[in-house]
This record gives sequence, structure tokens and C-alpha cells, in this order.
Amino acid sequence: MSLNDTLKNVVNNVSGALGCGVVDLQSGMLLGAYHSVPYFTQSFLDAVGAAAVDMIRGRNVVAVQKMIATQRGVDKAPGFTEIQMTSENTYHFVSVVPGKPNALVILITSKQTNLGMGWAGLRQALPEIAPKCP
Repeated sequence: MSLNDTLKNVVNNVSGALGCGVVDLQSGMLLGAYHSVPYFTQSFLDAVGAAAVDMIRGRNVVAVQKMIATQRGVDKAPGFTEIQMTSENTYHFVSVVPGKPNALVILITSKQTNLGMGWAGLRQALPEIAPKCP
């Protein structure tokens, strides 16, 4: 099964899911995606991926992590591994793929989705997504 097929399964298995994608955290490139929304154009998907990369590994986030590490007297502060965002009409579930520190998966759902079910659907798929990521 391809990465896009796995992402399709995530969308089909989470009630209210609109789309799911995987982004390379180093390049910001979309590695795979599936969605059921006609207005999710390639440029929209690329912009969502770039925004997620900024939230997980952006310049300001890295600067804050360095400050925390300095305050704690350690070499590196742990970074973000998951983020949840809410817009007027959607939830965005964002997670670094375990074992693949340079891959990020994003699940977008309607606000009718139960938050716990959104996270459960995403986390359940991570072991299937991981081997398909560089």
C-alpha cells in the first residue's frame, strides 16, 4: 500500500476528516496527501504543510527551544512532537512521525469530529505511515 493509500484510509476512518498529508520537515515538501475537498488545491496543501513546518521547527520555535535548553543546562530542549490547532471550521492534528524526526503528518477535520477520535485515528495510523517516510 502506498503512502497516499494509507492517508486515504486515515481520512476514510476518521468521521469528519477532510484531508491528511505528510510533509518533509527539512525541505517543507509534501510527501503524500489525500483529501476529499475540491478547494484543497496543491498550493493550499503546500501552504498548510509549510505552516506546520514553521510551527514545529520554525526559526522562532527553535530559538525558544535553545533558550529552554540553556536555562535547563542541557544541550538540546525537547521539541514539539504534536500540535492541535482550531480554526473557525476545522481542527488540525499535527504529529511528528515516530522514528522519522523529519516527517510530519497533518490531519484536517471538520469541527464535528470528536477531538479524541481525531487523535486516535491519527495515532493509530502512525505505525503504517512511518515505514513509507524517508
